[in-house]
Amino acid sequence: FAFKDVALQALGNIYEYFLKRNTRRLTVIGATSGDTGSAAIYGLRGKENVECFILFPEGRVSKIQQQQMTSVLDPNVHCVAIKGTFDDCQDIVKALFGELDFKRQYGLGAVNSINWARIMFQITYYYYTYFKLFPQCDGELSFSVPTGNFGDILAGYYAKRMGLPVRHLVCATNSNDILHRFFTSGNYDKRPVEQTCTPSMDIGISSNFERYLFYLFGEDPKKLGEAMEGFKRTGKLGVTPEELQHARQDFLSGVAPEGAIGEAIRSWDKLHGYCLDPHTACGVHAANELRESSGWPQVPHHAMVVLGTAHPAKFNEIVNEALGRPPPMPEGLARVQHAPTRFEVLPNAVDSIRAYVEATVAQREISKDGAARAPSVLLGSTPKDSGTLPIQALAEATGQAKAEQHQTTVVVSTDVGPKAQGPSSGVVAGLALPVAAAGRPCDCWGGLWKRFFGN
Repeated sequence: FAFKDVALQALGNIYEYFLKRNTRRLTVIGATSGDTGSAAIYGLRGKENVECFILFPEGRVSKIQQQQMTSVLDPNVHCVAIKGTFDDCQDIVKALFGELDFKRQYGLGAVNSINWARIMFQITYYYYTYFKLFPQCDGELSFSVPTGNFGDILAGYYAKRMGLPVRHLVCATNSNDILHRFFTSGNYDKRPVEQTCTPSMDIGISSNFERYLFYLFGEDPKKLGEAMEGFKRTGKLGVTPEELQHARQDFLSGVAPEGAIGEAIRSWDKLHGYCLDPHTACGVHAANELRESSGWPQVPHHAMVVLGTAHPAKFNEIVNEALGRPPPMPEGLARVQHAPTRFEVLPNAVDSIRAYVEATVAQREISKDGAARAPSVLLGSTPKDSGTLPIQALAEATGQAKAEQHQTTVVVSTDVGPKAQGPSSGVVAGLALPVAAAGRPCDCWGGLWKRFFGN
């Protein structure tokens, strides 16, 4: 139910294919602000020789996003709520990948867009969209892309470098606007993350932006390394006026304040009968703000495409607040609303996650060998039932005394709001659709899904 589903379904199958050939174990560690987690989990659940650990910021994803992740009870899936922000989750993942001995011992793999394969698959979105609209358009497309981590729009940048006729790429942010500030001022300065109605974009540092800077700096790895080292020390990075001018040739940018998001949702519902999710609304707002200054209206038959991010039902409360009614609820999301869940709540510390991974993988190996079985938890049957399962046993079994501080939290059911009724809201095969400027859904994500995976 999000744009990441296609890329992560393919990535999961690729991982399994090569692991079977080499009889290796893969330990996937990923961070999510909401959508990557569920997409990765559904792509990797039950995969042979794969352990999947997903970190998400406690209290900073929507209720149904959390249900999607934590209701997958396959034994190879391990969800962890971190007491911090998405940036904290992402920092932990990067730190563990930087520990080379740990990385080799556990065969670490990534599902975030730090894994370039994610970007590679997302390049296809832009080509597919182009061939859906050409030759009805003027031969070029412009794309407005809601972004926090700069992954999906970076795929568009690569598509353009590969020769796709793209006029403009619009970087659309929420009030966590480090990217917008860069493209308007040339300053990439870290600020505290604000909690907004678009939680999947509540990101203070965009991990993929470093990849773009490599090209902006003339593909000079030394210059890039020095700039990023300085950014890690000071939280500040700047470019020359010439480099800023070059960047503005590659990207336009716009920011959607909190009030503008609800207004965009209401406006599109009224004018077009189309229910936007709040993140897609950021892209619509940015496109509208830049419409005149970019010159799109003066180009006959020019198509501006806003890339849809997720089904609006994943943000039920926010859409309900904007429209006075909940969005249509697809069956797949309705099923997980009250499903039993399993997840950890752990401190915001690299040591905590490292110890948990070590203990969990060791216990899984013991279970597979039949020498012992992991402790079991009997899930209750009412929404208020919950329990805790200490993993001291895992610590003793593996010699990991550090694991004493951890605790497994099992939440049986979470109420995420009333089940919505009504027709489909521009969703095909479980994927949110991009929207053309004329207000009609473009059947791009759904068609791409069918092309790769059938119905």
